[in-house]
Amino acid sequence: MQESIDRAKGLIESLPYMQEFRHKTVVIKYGGHAMVDENLKKQFALDVILMKQIGINPVIVHGGGPQINRLLDRLEIKPSYVQGMRVTDGETMSVVEMVLVGKVNKEIVGNINHCGGRAVGLSGRDGDLVCAEKMRVSKKNDESLADAPPELIDLGRVGRVTKINPEILQVLDREDFIPVIAPVGVGEDGQAFNINADLVAGAVAGELKAAKLILLTDVAGVQDKEGTLLRSLQQEELEGYIGNETIAGGMIPKVRCCADALSRGVAKTHIIDGRIEHAILLEIFTREGIGTEIV
Repeated sequence: MQESIDRAKGLIESLPYMQEFRHKTVVIKYGGHAMVDENLKKQFALDVILMKQIGINPVIVHGGGPQINRLLDRLEIKPSYVQGMRVTDGETMSVVEMVLVGKVNKEIVGNINHCGGRAVGLSGRDGDLVCAEKMRVSKKNDESLADAPPELIDLGRVGRVTKINPEILQVLDREDFIPVIAPVGVGEDGQAFNINADLVAGAVAGELKAAKLILLTDVAGVQDKEGTLLRSLQQEELEGYIGNETIAGGMIPKVRCCADALSRGVAKTHIIDGRIEHAILLEIFTREGIGTEIV
């Protein structure tokens, strides 16, 4: 009996958060171990179904780097990276789109629907949802050539988001579907672009003026140099932490994605550990939350 009473108390404690986020949008970047472990995949599906059932509008943007690498390896295509970004020639772009849109996206949609939800898979090319242009990157020349301009690096069909057209997402929300978006954009020439999923999630959240942007990762959140979790950060603090290398490596683009989303009108952003069961619910429906919030 006491266990049942504790469950009821948990529901009551969640009530204010259910009321606060009802009819609001939460954008979730789905990636990492949560996309691989079979138990976590099921828990994720149940979490977003519950959110939709109580009136919250979840929008999912997923990654798929490991799955892309596995197929490239089978095809004997060696991946190449520059500044952490996959160089994407025409052949690689075909593989990227095949894996993200044709396999990973449909698997996520299938899991949600199998668990009783109503999900629809989308590519950023559907309805010109994610418009993109070629990403330009450069590197500094040798210091002895101080007057020389930076060297431009061609990453192929790697893109940056230029515009989000939210109409198709609004239609799906009205019909009570959960959108699941593969991070493939469309250029002015109609061709596909490979785009970092964090960047797509941030841009979608900004366009929808989401109440929350949640990035699922394989770490507890942003940590200081001693490994202590930083529970809350202000947007204006981020560059200082990057400068003193408290925030480094793969966490840099994630916090910058959060900062950009906040600048676009997102209320709160979160970097949380997707390896924890029901991580999304723990973040949204508990006072303590988990991971790091950036506001």
